[in-house]
Amino acid sequence: MNSIVSSPNSPVIITGGASGIGLACAQALADVGRPVAIWDLDSEKVNSIASSIKTNTGVNTFGLAVDVADLAQIEKGIALSQEHLGTFGGLVHAAGIAGVCPLEQLTEATWNTVLDINLRSWPFLIKALLSDLKKTTGASVVSISSINATLGNALNPSYSASKAGMLGINRALADDLARYNIRINAVSPGQILTPMIQQAIDHDSSIQQAFEQRILMGRLGKPREVATAVRFLLSDEASYITGTELVVDGGNISSQR
Repeated sequence: MNSIVSSPNSPVIITGGASGIGLACAQALADVGRPVAIWDLDSEKVNSIASSIKTNTGVNTFGLAVDVADLAQIEKGIALSQEHLGTFGGLVHAAGIAGVCPLEQLTEATWNTVLDINLRSWPFLIKALLSDLKKTTGASVVSISSINATLGNALNPSYSASKAGMLGINRALADDLARYNIRINAVSPGQILTPMIQQAIDHDSSIQQAFEQRILMGRLGKPREVATAVRFLLSDEASYITGTELVVDGGNISSQR
């Protein structure tokens, strides 16, 4: 497609869109009428979710199994998504793994897996989608980083490195993409009640209290609270915001509790 499209109506690709923050982003965008291509590893699950969102919102939604650690799958995934939804004006990289592994247990395989999914895939996703983004007035891309890009955590050096690296890549690409009026930003969540954190709490209920005592607002965040921040950065209401990090942590980083 060669026609110029407007960002408020243009489709958005969401990696890791079948659960947690990615799923909340898909739902929040569909709620305002933006078509979404939901990518995740589980073909059956992602197709079921896409069908459900389309039924509930009436918005065109496409589900596809894509492993973003495989760069060839990214290229194929974009081509298939374009066949179903047309020219994309937005991208959300929510796919990621925690890779909890302290230094003494760290292996090359663990390091590579976390970095490949969380970080390496990000610039290649943008590169593969660049032609579409150039055609879209107000195009915007958002990566899901983490407060662990700023805070130290001995349990996940690979995860922290991947999220900090994401912020560095965004600052570099903001300079490049601005030539085409494409914006790039990051949302850095704090402790959000995703299935991953819920599983940890179910295993050890004291974890929730440990998290909440540091958070100024005294509670874990909801995936939707991150998703609405992402939706804002993808919208024309954020038309003068690029190369920045929006922290959504209930006051965790600033806390001295």
